[in-house]
Amino acid sequence: MNKYKIIIMLVILIVYFSPIIVHAEGNIVIPGLDLNVNTSDNPEDVFSSLQILILLTVLSLAPAILILMTSFTRIIIVLSFVRNALATQQMPPNQVLVGLALFLTLFVMGPTFTQVNEQALQPYLDGKITQEAAIDEAAKPFKNFMIKQTREKDLLLFFNYAKVDRPNNVEDIPLRIMVPAFAISELKTAFQMGFMIFIPFLIIDMVVSSTLMAMGMMMLPPVMISLPFKILLFIMVDGWYLVVKSLLESFH
Repeated sequence: MNKYKIIIMLVILIVYFSPIIVHAEGNIVIPGLDLNVNTSDNPEDVFSSLQILILLTVLSLAPAILILMTSFTRIIIVLSFVRNALATQQMPPNQVLVGLALFLTLFVMGPTFTQVNEQALQPYLDGKITQEAAIDEAAKPFKNFMIKQTREKDLLLFFNYAKVDRPNNVEDIPLRIMVPAFAISELKTAFQMGFMIFIPFLIIDMVVSSTLMAMGMMMLPPVMISLPFKILLFIMVDGWYLVVKSLLESFH
């Protein structure tokens, strides 16, 4: 009964003080946001608005630029091959692999980013060059990096399909041809490195499976036995050092 009395008293208090609470809340000022699209007689205002829209579009494409115009694709694929070859499921986690790939990408692309900053970004911020010139200057270091990693056969594939004559200079190659050619070249290189990584671990799996069959242990999964040996081998040869060293040396 005491419990019901307490509940009834709480209901009475809430009903009694509710007008005061509502009155207090009525004095609270909630800020609003007003977005208006107005006309302008000054062409420069319209041009500035278009520049902002273009900048936002470029920022939305930043993940695609990071993946397809840098060393990120090759690095993340090779690191994923290492984890699959070890058969450690989610060890290391995806966050660790992606983070390592990002920092390795920043390390490999450091000279390219420095050239973009010196040749395009800083002159544009200082007002020395226009936005169009800044974009052209920023694309040149990326093209010089991508052409070193791109196979000639891959470039010819897109040149022949687009029916475009081959330019004399790297800077004259359009990005619509350079980027996909670089991407498929990176995929092929990453899969070649992944194949070489898989071979020693595959040999361990075959030896363990043959040994278990010879001993008559047909019901014991070979993966459970081979996993410690693969991890031990990877530790003994300092696998992460060799993988990262091979990745860095592959970007000639």
